[in-house]
Amino acid sequence: MQAYALLALAGLCWSGNHVLGRAIAGQVPPVGISALRWVLPCIIAGLLARNHLGRDWPVIKTHWKAILVLGLTGGALFSALQYVGLQYTSAVNVSVLNSLGPVFIVAAVAIMFGETMRPIQYAGIAVSLAGVLFIVTRGEPAMLATMSFNYGDLIILFNMGVWAVYSACLRFRPSIHWTSFMFVFALIAALGTLPFAMHEYQQGIRFAPTLTTLLTIVYVSIFPSLVAYMSWNRGVELIGPNRAGALLHLVALYSAVLAGFFLGERLAAFHVIGFALILAGVTLAARKT
Repeated sequence: MQAYALLALAGLCWSGNHVLGRAIAGQVPPVGISALRWVLPCIIAGLLARNHLGRDWPVIKTHWKAILVLGLTGGALFSALQYVGLQYTSAVNVSVLNSLGPVFIVAAVAIMFGETMRPIQYAGIAVSLAGVLFIVTRGEPAMLATMSFNYGDLIILFNMGVWAVYSACLRFRPSIHWTSFMFVFALIAALGTLPFAMHEYQQGIRFAPTLTTLLTIVYVSIFPSLVAYMSWNRGVELIGPNRAGALLHLVALYSAVLAGFFLGERLAAFHVIGFALILAGVTLAARKT
């Protein structure tokens, strides 16, 4: 239960990040915000880890390659591509493509490590995916035939593959204190994104000195970065990437609720049916037998 609560919390944080990312599209540098979102977590984790880094450092040096891969894929590359993709693609298409996350994770684990899932877990992913599609098509599946995919869609699609590789590779995370890992992870993510953020700045794409910009930086630094990644990493550690991946469908549910609260959108019948399918699918995927 701890694992599912943590994974659900991570999904809630990322849902808020998606809504905010669409709201600030064209107003905040996508790579710049991605770099800054790791600076504050690096500082916070560094302060929390000051009593653990000395003990953990030999392990970090031994497993530096694994930590580097995790930081560059799940931190630098994934967060940067998420904001870049949100500059171009629609909310409907983002919901569809993000719902492919569990399928990508299963494929990554199968290809990289030869592991498989039980039939009931595949059924859970299929049912929850059906719920997501029911919501984004407003209960009219024929809409899928008319959907068009653009440059941003391809970025998000590729990015879900990046996230799948990161989730599958979490098994290589060294056994160190979570604050030590988050400090090194956030440091790698920030440094890995910094050169591209500097290039973006030289191109004239810069932050506007407004209160909205400041609040955006604070939010993305704390919730979808520090809180969400700690929760996701621990959840995957407890139940594995395949079962954890099914919880990504909750992001669509959260997004609909947040959009209704902040944007005043009404809850329709197709929302209720879709939510029911998502929850049923997550329940199936979470079963051990």
